[in-house]
Amino acid sequence: MRPFKPFALYARAFLYCFGLLSAFNVSADFPDKPIKILVGFAPGGGSDILARTVAPALGEALGQTVIVDNLPGAGGNRAMAEVARAKADGYTLLMGTPGLATNASLYSNLGFDPLTAFEPIGLIGSVQNVLLVQKDLPVSSVTELIAYIKARPGKLNYASPGTGTSLHLAGELFKSAANLDIVHVPYKGGGQAMTDLMSGQVSVMFNVLPSALPQIKAGTVKALAVTGLVRASVLPDVPTMIESGVLNYTAFTWNGLLAPSATPPQVILTINTAIQKILANPEMAKRYASIGTDVMSGTPDAFKKLIQEETQKWRQIIESNSLKAE
Repeated sequence: MRPFKPFALYARAFLYCFGLLSAFNVSADFPDKPIKILVGFAPGGGSDILARTVAPALGEALGQTVIVDNLPGAGGNRAMAEVARAKADGYTLLMGTPGLATNASLYSNLGFDPLTAFEPIGLIGSVQNVLLVQKDLPVSSVTELIAYIKARPGKLNYASPGTGTSLHLAGELFKSAANLDIVHVPYKGGGQAMTDLMSGQVSVMFNVLPSALPQIKAGTVKALAVTGLVRASVLPDVPTMIESGVLNYTAFTWNGLLAPSATPPQVILTINTAIQKILANPEMAKRYASIGTDVMSGTPDAFKKLIQEETQKWRQIIESNSLKAE
């Protein structure tokens, strides 16, 4: 090995001169200290629960502690901005949500570009939304609901947790896809919206499946369709929107890990490999099922493609309806 020592010294000198030595060392030693995942929402929400489900297993796979830290505010923008300006060494990660695809259109002057500020690492899960109606509404399918709304233009309303939220956008996509005249009623959170749906104050609502499941099972609301590509395992008799005739309709909540832009490729690969390993474990699939989440993984390129596709889809909905976050 001794004859190669001068080459190693020259290589390190070259890397140092061009500002690459730190990245070289990080890639070679990664990880050698705890990793932090920033969640842009309060503790107890879906993204937080998923992050805390994955973190211990990810830490075990990487041989380091993985810490989950909450930085809520501005629809996830505070956490995104924090990670965007963090050191690109793989030790500060973002728990990505659909806000990566929507917030640039909903908010003015983010201070960063979600499409270029991050290096996608990999998807880690998804949650379906479900189309709900008030239990006494005389419809039992999406086709019947569309006909019922069209027979009463402007007379029915649908609830959401707030203007610009993913569930609001799911409703706007439904309106656009089915050419419906239905009034949006924004709430300050999903709890009161769900209460008013159960009492009949509003007629329709999209909600995330884990939150809606208890009311569906109790019969206090009716589930007409789920919004993913396939049926939900917990509601096998409820069709998808596409099966119900609303072509090309998908509106699910996805989550994935991202690092600051310019994070070394080897670091991205190391974390992605660990993610793929833990998500292939049947025990992790059971944990996901217990929190109403589907396993969703893939390569960094696949995650990047999803963000780009979702950005284009939701930008059209946001701009055509002149939507802005409250």
